[in-house]
Amino acid sequence: MPDFTQWPSFPFEGDLRVKQLADPVPVEPPRKGEAHRECTACQAPDDAYIWVGERWRVRAMDRPTGLPMVLILESRSHLDLGDLPNLLAAELGVMTVRLERAIRSLDGVARVHVNRWGDGSAHLHMWFLARPYGRLQLRGTFLSLWDSILPPISEDKWRENLALVAAWLAEFGGRPLAEPPRIQWQAPSSLAAQAASPGETKPAEGGSLLDVIGETAEPPDAPGSVAAPTSAEGAGAEAAGPDGGPQPEPTTDVAQEEDPGDASVAARSESTRQTAPDAEAGAAKSERNAEAAEGETSAEATGAFRRSPPGGG
Repeated sequence: MPDFTQWPSFPFEGDLRVKQLADPVPVEPPRKGEAHRECTACQAPDDAYIWVGERWRVRAMDRPTGLPMVLILESRSHLDLGDLPNLLAAELGVMTVRLERAIRSLDGVARVHVNRWGDGSAHLHMWFLARPYGRLQLRGTFLSLWDSILPPISEDKWRENLALVAAWLAEFGGRPLAEPPRIQWQAPSSLAAQAASPGETKPAEGGSLLDVIGETAEPPDAPGSVAAPTSAEGAGAEAAGPDGGPQPEPTTDVAQEEDPGDASVAARSESTRQTAPDAEAGAAKSERNAEAAEGETSAEATGAFRRSPPGGG
């Protein structure tokens, strides 16, 4: 057995034996993307990645694994490492450093291992594996083996890490596609009771923060809500009751039940009643003025008769 089986980082123990080495083949089989074999990376849409740029894309595993983060950097162009032109070769160095820094910025990450094997696919893909902080037993070349042995991390933590890395890369360009997990939050019963009014619907337990702050309010046409009918729908809505039958007549004032003709008559009657006292007062005043004028005329006539000489005409 080789010496590395005694290393602390070697993930197995017990009785082991080396497999028999097979004879070499004269011609190696084509990899994915070679000799008319379909390329998985070229057929994958951008939605399958956590970050996409003009010439590079970053994808993750389909589900959480034992390490805090495992990512793959791929070129958009169907090229292998030795086929990169100078521009992409220079950008590969920049992208490698940038992605390593983004992964190392996550909580609980001590080192980031960068690997390139290329025996399965002809499309360039670089592996980035994060070693957990303090796990000295995982140091070295066997980190990829430990990734399949360790229990997987929680999905919420995994999605949060993906979103953080995508946001870090987006600071330099490109488009982040990974989103953090939804916050599972439930308000205490006392706060919920104070915040909810008698006519409101309580949010479901375990709902998200948006549900708690009222995003699930009932629409205007939902049961238990009141909406003002339009002018065209108002007559039909008022004529029908809740069960489709005739609407019971409400108890209202008699004046409200009069038709427009009765209303106009009542208005004219009220106006007549308001102007009658004024008319009567005016008539009485005119009568008094007439009596006063008649008295003055009689007095003047009497005076003139008295001033006339006897026997005058």
